[in-house]
Amino acid sequence: MSRIGKKGVIIPTGTTVTQNGATITVKGPQGELARDFAGPVIITITEGAISFEPKNNSKDARALWGTYASHLVNMVAGVNKPFEKKLIIEGVGYKVEQQGSILVFSLGFSHKVPMEVPKDVKALVEKNTITLSSINKESLGLFAAQIRAKKKPEPYKGKGIRYSNEVVRRKQGKKSA
Repeated sequence: MSRIGKKGVIIPTGTTVTQNGATITVKGPQGELARDFAGPVIITITEGAISFEPKNNSKDARALWGTYASHLVNMVAGVNKPFEKKLIIEGVGYKVEQQGSILVFSLGFSHKVPMEVPKDVKALVEKNTITLSSINKESLGLFAAQIRAKKKPEPYKGKGIRYSNEVVRRKQGKKSA
């Protein structure tokens, strides 16, 4: 049994949820999101709430029950208040510049590393901090992970790109005799 799926989703005022076949569209003050929910879960939209119920007791239906509920919770939350992630760049000579919709990183390589910002993500660069925001939680998290993967924080000096709330476990270096 899915605890998340049993709860359902409460639709806040100012947000409309419509279903067209397997596609569910959520409109809110910040924008609009659409996603296909084809599968073994029945999604019912009523006045002010969305409920979920598996079609049968199969393993797939039980697995997707809570997953679909989580996706819809994130869609409803995103169109009301955008999600935000902050990345911090640490290290001597490590920096980032924003050139229109492209972020150009200097990460100690022999070349600069350009990254195209997705259309639904907004990027703001201040010194060595990148603030990303989007109504789509999935694309925001994916883009932030792709940025972090360019230069993960290393355990000795902490150089690299990390999330603002991430704790980098530091190792003790070599001891001199």
